[in-house]
Amino acid sequence: MRIYVYLGAMKKRLIQTPMRPFIWILSFILVSGLVFGISLKNEDPNKDKLLLEIISYVLDRGHYDPKEINDAFSENVYMNFLENIDGQHRFFLKSDIKNFDSYKYQIDDEIKNAQVNFFNLSFDKLMERMSQVEEFYESLLSTPFDFSIKEEISLDYEKLPYATNLSELKKQWRKQLKLNALERFTSKKDEESSKVKKDSTYVMPKDSVIEEDVREKIKENMKFFFEGYNELERKDWFSIYINSIVVQFDPHTFYLAPSDKDRFDASMSGKFEGIGARLQKRNQEVKIVEIISGGPVWRDEIIEVGDIILKVGQPNEEPVDIKGMRLDDSILLIKGPKGTKVILTIKRVDGTIEDVVVTRDVVELEETYARSSLINDEGGTFGLIELPKFYINFEDYNARNAATDVKKELEQLKGKNVKGIILDLRNNGGGSLKTVVDMTGYFIDEGPVVQVKSTGGKKEVLKDTDPSIIWDGPLVVLVNEFSASASEIIAAALQDYKRAIILGSKQTFGKGTVQNVFDLNRMITGGTYGNLGALKVTTDKFYRINGRSTQLEGVKSDIVFPDQYAYVDMGEKDQDNPLAWDRITPANYVPYVGMNNYEYSLVRSKQRLEENPFLKLIDEQALWVKKQKEDYTYFLDYESYKSERETNKMYSERFKKLGEYESTYDFQWLPEAGFEGEPNADLIKKRERWQKSLKKDIYISEAVEILKDLSTQIKADKTVAEVKN
Repeated sequence: MRIYVYLGAMKKRLIQTPMRPFIWILSFILVSGLVFGISLKNEDPNKDKLLLEIISYVLDRGHYDPKEINDAFSENVYMNFLENIDGQHRFFLKSDIKNFDSYKYQIDDEIKNAQVNFFNLSFDKLMERMSQVEEFYESLLSTPFDFSIKEEISLDYEKLPYATNLSELKKQWRKQLKLNALERFTSKKDEESSKVKKDSTYVMPKDSVIEEDVREKIKENMKFFFEGYNELERKDWFSIYINSIVVQFDPHTFYLAPSDKDRFDASMSGKFEGIGARLQKRNQEVKIVEIISGGPVWRDEIIEVGDIILKVGQPNEEPVDIKGMRLDDSILLIKGPKGTKVILTIKRVDGTIEDVVVTRDVVELEETYARSSLINDEGGTFGLIELPKFYINFEDYNARNAATDVKKELEQLKGKNVKGIILDLRNNGGGSLKTVVDMTGYFIDEGPVVQVKSTGGKKEVLKDTDPSIIWDGPLVVLVNEFSASASEIIAAALQDYKRAIILGSKQTFGKGTVQNVFDLNRMITGGTYGNLGALKVTTDKFYRINGRSTQLEGVKSDIVFPDQYAYVDMGEKDQDNPLAWDRITPANYVPYVGMNNYEYSLVRSKQRLEENPFLKLIDEQALWVKKQKEDYTYFLDYESYKSERETNKMYSERFKKLGEYESTYDFQWLPEAGFEGEPNADLIKKRERWQKSLKKDIYISEAVEILKDLSTQIKADKTVAEVKN
């Protein structure tokens, strides 16, 4: 049998970039109605083997920097997979690893021949060991822990050897459970001591009672832990194996199993179709843990947090009892297209049971979207736009997306006559490149925004072609170590144009690569294999208009304002298998001429930071965080643990002074420009909480001061252009 594979129109672009020649050819093949045949082993139609062969094919021809599948590659896959499934050495024994070792240099051959012998062997053994641990953990928790015995535990799992036998494995588990118990025991003792201080008549429970209560709670948590593990099916573990292979190409190439693909799409668009509730499985029951503002359940007020879903029914069908069902499978029954109905049998918190009918709808995750606030000060009114990610609906760009929402927020702020704007991209991990190009154009004249290059292909310069500017006033961009990808593109472009001052960490994340999402289901015809999921593949690299890549080096802030992670290794350069940094020829661009006091504002900011009493404390905190992160050893006796905890508490109290900071600015959040209808009570509460956090944000305070410097001396060479259409 020959399975034909369509090689085209099979991707959803995470980042809208020019196609490399290979991808263009794929599209041509589909449009021409041609098919290309991959010979699959007809003697073994197993889905996971099929999946392995297809993914290998796509990576070999579609990845920006294809890897040679050899023994070194095999060893890396081997080590990565074992780390992913048992990185804490909680299940496998030394003898298991010895048996696996025969495959250390054979996985490359298995990949080439679409074989999964190593996976099958390790998966079967993992299931066996997990069952054994599940059998003995209760016995470990049936005996009281003696917190007077002097002993330690190391959580440096890279150096922790595998247990020789089950008896030794039990000892390792006992120590881990004891550490968990000791943490809870100490906290509980502190709580009880506080009660005694407040009420002299209060009788504090004996240590033995506290210890027993702690162990019972850990038993419950362990039960929940294994419930989650037992929910996983073989296909879930196989997805981990696949990703142990694809991650060898680079950190951002990733296999998306069908359920992961659905979550990815919802994450990128900021919306999904369903009832608007978050669910959690506990003790074989599916419980409502959060109701999403604006969703059907919130709107109809028919379900409350804490309610348990017993059955799920569709109109004119028998309801399905979901007790004991995998959570993902339960969610599939509950979700559905907008306008359709689902019948839920609900057990209320008071024990009553009733059927409720919910009409599914599009649910928007409002915390994904851009939001804005006014900042009022004696020096004038300024604006803040916070953008969590560059979201987009891949199926319909005209639908709500990051660019159109930011445009509306800018128009809102302009209507309030703000003197300057802060664009907050901290913790923004990226998203759609098309939205970045459009958004950058709101702040500059027409010109290049980013350069994109594929292996063996010519570079392409993506430009803003609209000469109008929405905002030509003072602009500050906030970034940190977690500002990545698309965030780095806009920050880099605005920096190169000298259109904005970049304020934040020493550098951003350093992800200078572009991924496309390939729908693997579109590659197969001539057989039924179920949903194959998708593959997110690195296909291109992007470059600043000055020619430098943001890969590894990120975007360096104009004003460095360190945070608590300043000394902790993080970012692209700290990932496994990152692509290399390089540079290409610069694009033709002309720096912005509207910020005549650009350099003056930089000097003023640096002077303020040198005099800022909080800056030294932030640096101390960063060093402390680094020290804590590097310490893997924990005491297991109460006195030593308590002493170390007190030391940590002393430092923590010192750093609490940072939390005492509060600006004199008045913040006034604005209704989201893209939000339909009136803000509901939950949303208002969230925004008020956000407003309070802004007053305590020292980084925003400095950004405002920079805007003051820019706005008081700026000499605009032209009036604000008409708003883009």
